Parts: sequence; C-alpha cells; structure tokens
Amino acid sequence: MLASAPAAYVARRERFRTDDPRVLDPVSRRARFQWDGDVEALPYTGEPPLRRELAKQAGGPFVGHAEKQGLLMAQPFVGAVVARSGSRPVVAAAPLYVTAVVLPAVAVNALTLLLAIIAVGAANGTLDISMNVQGLAVELSVKRALFSSLHAAFSFGALAGAGLAAMVASAGMAPLPHLIGVALVGALVMAGLARSLVADEDQADAAAPRFVRPSRALLALGVVAFCALLAEGAVFDWSGIYLARVVGASEGIAPLALAAFSLTMGAGRLLGDGAAARLGGSVTVLIGALLATAGLTLSLALPSVPGAISGFAIMGMGLSVVFPLTLRAAGGRERSPGPAIAAVSTLGYMGFLLGPPAIGILAEATGLRAALSIVGVACVVAAVLSIGQGRGLRMRSSET
Repeated sequence: MLASAPAAYVARRERFRTDDPRVLDPVSRRARFQWDGDVEALPYTGEPPLRRELAKQAGGPFVGHAEKQGLLMAQPFVGAVVARSGSRPVVAAAPLYVTAVVLPAVAVNALTLLLAIIAVGAANGTLDISMNVQGLAVELSVKRALFSSLHAAFSFGALAGAGLAAMVASAGMAPLPHLIGVALVGALVMAGLARSLVADEDQADAAAPRFVRPSRALLALGVVAFCALLAEGAVFDWSGIYLARVVGASEGIAPLALAAFSLTMGAGRLLGDGAAARLGGSVTVLIGALLATAGLTLSLALPSVPGAISGFAIMGMGLSVVFPLTLRAAGGRERSPGPAIAAVSTLGYMGFLLGPPAIGILAEATGLRAALSIVGVACVVAAVLSIGQGRGLRMRSSET
C-alpha cells in the first residue's frame, strides 16, 4: 500500500530492489534472527549454579539486570554506527559478538560475572539494532512484509536455546565446554549466512545524526514499545510466581504460563505480517494490545491453573505484534532508520528493565495480583497510542 507509506520509506525501497536469490531465500533471512535468539537464551540457562552463587555475592538485582543494562548502553551507539556505515558490516561481524556467550562461564568472582553479563548484553544490543535495520532492508528489497516473521524466528530461537541449555545442564555438562561449543557453531553459522545480507552501505550517510531527537510521533512509538516490553518483562519474571503463589500451582506446572506465552508469541508473530497487510499496522497493534489486556484480565480474574495459563497464552498472542510493528514504523519514518530504531528500542527495553522490579515493589504493598494490574494499564496505553488520532500516533504500513 504505497499511498500509506512514508516518503522516506518509499524512496529507500526503490533503491533496495533485488533479485538476489540469497536475499529472497526465507530460510537464510530468518535463520539469522533464529540463531540470535538461540544464543541470547544460552548464557543464562547454561551456567545456573555459578550464576546463582555469584549473584548472591554481588546482589541479585545487579547481576539479574546486567544483561539489559549492557544492551541499553550499546543500542544508541550502534544506531549511530549503522546510520553512518550501513547495517550489513555490523551484522557481518556477528561471529565476533557470538563469542561473548563464553564470558559468564569463565567468571571467577561476582565482579567478573557482572562485567561478563554486561558484555553479553552489549553484544546482544549490537545485534538487536543492526539486525532490525537489516531486516527492514530485506523487507524493502523483497517488497513484501516479513518483519514480524523475522521476530518470530527470534522467539522460536530463544525457546530452542533455552531448551538446549536445559538438556545440557540436566546431562551434567560443564558450562564452559557447552558455551564454547555454542560460540563455535554460532560463529560458523553466522559467517555462512553473511553472504545473504542485503548491501545497504550506499544508504549510509556520513553526516547522519549520531542520535535522534525524537519527534512527537517517534516518542509515541517509543512509549508503545516501552509498554509492550514492560508487559513482556512482567510475564517473564512474574507469571510463574503468580501461578505458584496466587493460583497454587505446583513447581512443575507454574513454568507452563511462560511457556504458553512464549509459544503463542512466536505463533502470533508468524501471523503478524499478514494481519498488518490486511488491516494496517495501526489496527493490528490496536487489536494486539487489546487482546493482551483481555488475556491478562482473564488470568487475574480466574486464578485457576487453566484460566491463568490460558490468559497468558492469549496475552502472548496479543503482544506478539506490538513491538515488531512499532520498530517497523519507527524505521519507516526516517531516512536513516538506525538511530530511530535504536531510540524506540532503547525506550522499549527500559520498560523491560524497569517494569518487573516496579511490580515487585508494588506487590509488597498490594499483593501480586493487584500489582500485575499495572501491566494491563500499560497494554491499554499502547492500544490508545496506536489509534493514531489527535495526540496519538499513526502507524503506517509498509507493504506494497
């Protein structure tokens, strides 16, 4: 739908036309996102005894949030680099970043563990921004929507990585050889996929701003991302605890809430591009945010195992499209998408970082069930901003 696409987006699309089969291959373009998800999940499930012990020494919150702190520190700078050099050179260096997963396993004390996890977060932040800009370049080149499905590959990759780490841990393998193997395989896979990257260096601008001063529309997109990742972070940190403490689920059942949420999130992202093509990005995000609100409401209103798990599954389906389509809208509004995506993504991950602790503090005063209601408020805010009327924002679809 060219008429609804921002002029900067349309101009870039015309310059990105390609018939290169390596770019058009859906396996190669999704494999990069899937492997990034695989690798992100591994360092934190691959060495739990070391992590738990050193977290006690350093203070759990610092170690627990160090990865996101590293990610937040890296993203704005990576956005500036991508704007000035293109995303392809940054993504092509992924084999170097992947080796960071080994660092937590060689930590010898709390300080080195903290620094190692920050380094992993910075590496992930580098890949996060550069791969999202590269994903936008691929979408422009093939002239059809696929950005949400790329994020689906990341979601399923994270699930696969966590599952692999759990199996390795249960088999008694030491963290260091496990993560060295992951780094070696990851580096080889990412190096092999480098040939399929879209060349976007000609779109780089040496005079591009290092950082974007958000317009009102870009700031609104950032708030949507903040709300979406606050909700996602809350489910990651609190859904299992909610089932165990409030619902009364057993230790074996409580993690199923997060599993259901993650599976439906991946499935929803596979469907997100088609929904955005038919309904438009704004309507798709609106429906997704409202569906997430309904799912959380079900979980809180029916504190039973079936009700809670079903509610979190519905919530995952709804939230699945919000963040990917928000990033696409941010990248489509600017001639140099790197800083814009970095700005919106950074605001989003601030929600992921700050939301769960805030819920914990509120839960101390009001109880967990009441505290989780702020997540519903965040989903409603995202829905309102997606409408795009008056002081809100207008998300524009990028499909042809």
